[in-house]
Amino acid sequence: MLSVRPYTPADAPRWDAVVAQSRNGTFLHSRAYMDYHADRFTDASLVLENDGEVVAVLAANRDGDTVCSHAGLTYGGLVALRSLRAEGTLEAFGRIGEHYRRDGVRRFIYKPVPHVFHTWPAEEDLYALHRLGASLTRRDLSSVLALGDAPAMNTMRRRAVAKARAAGVVTRIGTDMAPFHAMLADVLRRHDAVPTHSLAELDLLRSRFPGQIVLHEAHRGDELLAGVVIYDFGHTVHSQYLAASAAGRDGGALSFLLAELVGGVYAQRPRFSFGISTEDEGKVLNAGLVAQKESFGARAVVHDRYEWVL
Repeated sequence: MLSVRPYTPADAPRWDAVVAQSRNGTFLHSRAYMDYHADRFTDASLVLENDGEVVAVLAANRDGDTVCSHAGLTYGGLVALRSLRAEGTLEAFGRIGEHYRRDGVRRFIYKPVPHVFHTWPAEEDLYALHRLGASLTRRDLSSVLALGDAPAMNTMRRRAVAKARAAGVVTRIGTDMAPFHAMLADVLRRHDAVPTHSLAELDLLRSRFPGQIVLHEAHRGDELLAGVVIYDFGHTVHSQYLAASAAGRDGGALSFLLAELVGGVYAQRPRFSFGISTEDEGKVLNAGLVAQKESFGARAVVHDRYEWVL
């Protein structure tokens, strides 16, 4: 029989072991990643056990009578081992609901892990939510490239790549995050936005995940023209941040850098994720942004959000 209990810091090693062995977890679910901003959230994470063995974990935070899985992550969801099957998942959600109700929670916002980040099929949670009457309340559109079996880049993108190559643009791994972060902040400022992570936070996270959070840069001589921060999940590679200077945009540097990543550095991976292109809680599609991603051959995958009234 499954049991559910609140997460405690002493659970961190077992939590991370489940994430590493799970069907649908990424390093975003590890406590080393989640807890960098633990001071901003009231933790409501749960550990699910079967006869004393941890078989699943749920990253969550609480705000009043609402629990979200998880407000500080792009997606949360129930992260489960292969041993947790369909009936077990239905039981798990029943136990989760009972636990939160006893604690005075009235609403559960659930952000499942999109299937492109799964290592094994793991959508039993979506069926459980359907059975429990949860409602789909938000849908964002992301763009993912199926590496090795994708449409060719369009003509405009190929010309931009050729232009950058002819101008002597080269790529390399970035060792100092500060110049790129400043470039990124400048780009976002024009859209009245700021990077999700501060420079200090990005440096901290990269120090914790040095092989998985990687900055790739495009240079001409000593001039930084463009950069992409990659979150390497192994089976899927995700571009967490990308930006180019004015000179980089004019010279096709970002197109060249992305072409080198998808056609060279990560060409043997199954998928390359470009991230979402929607705004206003998914109601508005940024047509220019999604077209840029589609020009590399990427196509749509959705990021969903559900509301379960307890």
